[in-house]
Amino acid sequence: MIKALPSRLSYGRVMHMATSPSACATPPADLTPSQQLTAWSRLHGGGLRTAAILTTMDALPAIGFAAGLAGAMGVMASRDGSLWPWLLLALVSLIVRAALGQAAMVAAVKTAGSLKAGIRGRVLSRIFSSGNRDPADMTAAVEGIEALDGYVSRFTPLRLAARIAPLIIIAACAFASPVAAGILLFTLLPFAVGMALVGMAAAGESRRQFQAMEALAHLYLDRIRALPLLMSFQAEARATAEVALSARGLASRTGRVLKIAFLSSAVLEFFAALSVALVAVYCGFNLLRLLPFPVPETLTLSRAFFVLTLAPEVYAPIRRLAAAYHDRQAAEAAVPALAGRASEARSERSSLVVGSSAPTVDFSNVQVRYGDSAAVLTGFNLHVPAGGVVALTGASGSGKSSLLHLLLGLAPLTSGEVRVGNQRLTDASDFAGAVAWASQTPIVIPGSLRDNIALAHREATTVDILRAAAAAGLSGDLDRSLDERGGGLSGGERRRLGLARALLSNAPLLLLDEPTANLDATTERDIIEALRQAMQGRTTIIATHSPAVMTLADQVVCL
Repeated sequence: MIKALPSRLSYGRVMHMATSPSACATPPADLTPSQQLTAWSRLHGGGLRTAAILTTMDALPAIGFAAGLAGAMGVMASRDGSLWPWLLLALVSLIVRAALGQAAMVAAVKTAGSLKAGIRGRVLSRIFSSGNRDPADMTAAVEGIEALDGYVSRFTPLRLAARIAPLIIIAACAFASPVAAGILLFTLLPFAVGMALVGMAAAGESRRQFQAMEALAHLYLDRIRALPLLMSFQAEARATAEVALSARGLASRTGRVLKIAFLSSAVLEFFAALSVALVAVYCGFNLLRLLPFPVPETLTLSRAFFVLTLAPEVYAPIRRLAAAYHDRQAAEAAVPALAGRASEARSERSSLVVGSSAPTVDFSNVQVRYGDSAAVLTGFNLHVPAGGVVALTGASGSGKSSLLHLLLGLAPLTSGEVRVGNQRLTDASDFAGAVAWASQTPIVIPGSLRDNIALAHREATTVDILRAAAAAGLSGDLDRSLDERGGGLSGGERRRLGLARALLSNAPLLLLDEPTANLDATTERDIIEALRQAMQGRTTIIATHSPAVMTLADQVVCL
């Protein structure tokens, strides 16, 4: 996922998302998981309150539907009165119930999306600003944040409904049969006890499952990083066995969580069926006047039918809450991994802007090392004069792209110093604000080609966009639709898209990573002409294997 964002444009979008109000207004990280979830939910309380109220109001059309059926049954039994008003009441109640359910779902899903976007922005901001690709961060950004979806969109609205809706329905039943209402009220106690017991068991298993997922991510990434070493020592089989063992452990813990979920469903279904059966037996014996004990009421067919229709509805909100209870446990298990990352303030180091004129670039004794692997570059020195063009060449893996990524904050500066103008990289996380970046595979977002070009300069006019597209050789309809994989663009057009963005950007530093790789001679020639225009008035660093591109450079550096 992180490899899908290797550009200044994508980084800028993540930073914008991370500094939105919903992302920054995060509660302290020293709360318990349950308190942290509650605090996050309150940040988006308006949408959740709406969803909870609409979910609770579902009890009212349920009562109306039961009244319509009971009234129709009474008319049919007595053959006195009109049947249609009661059937119309039942039909209208069904329609209202469906509308309330849809509205509640929309409000909850929108709120969940807003909450996840804010937290994901904070987590990704931390990942990009630190330059560290920790597997735990990746797991938190993907699996951990998605675990919040069910808690916010399903569990939280149902929690209020489960507390209030059963009491509303029991109160309605009391008007028809106080004894049946008493039976329903009494049988709510086993429901509460059963949910508490199963919930405590599920909490521990969900937490252990998420920890197993993090451990598997750590192990997998570590083995991928060490793959050349493993192959050189012919240890692939052992590494495969270790990953397989960890995966089986995760599968085993996932199975335990599912077993508890099935057990909770079975327990709650048993008590629900038992409660409805008790009400049915009471109503049947009361109608037949065969009760072995005196009661202060005599039921009619319509009153008994009303109570029997509503009896399952008493437990419906609680059963839905029980079905979503695992969502709460999964979210609480993910909170420890998310809380520190989401609430941790971004480092005061930020992207520095070096002015509008072409700057000098100096690499002094630079070393780049990823994790515990061997250094990609060691003791690298280079001076690029203001407005100069330098081509970096060398074998694949020699560090050409890493030097460009240093300026973007996508590679770690292990030692040494990089200066752009009079600014130092160690005083900032990157120089992305001063960079126009054209990579081998420019990021494409769903939308039009025009929108994709405009990512480089949001304030650009239509004339500016058209001029940049023409200079980069992008012909045809700029309003054509593109998908996130670049569907609708050829390989050459995708490279031209990156150049069009670079031309549109007013950044004084231009970085190009293999701008003509895998292109035919004609397309390469056209791209080189576009590069000449893009380089004017800028300091340019190009990573390339192409002799034709090297002719553009004032200096060629072989790594």
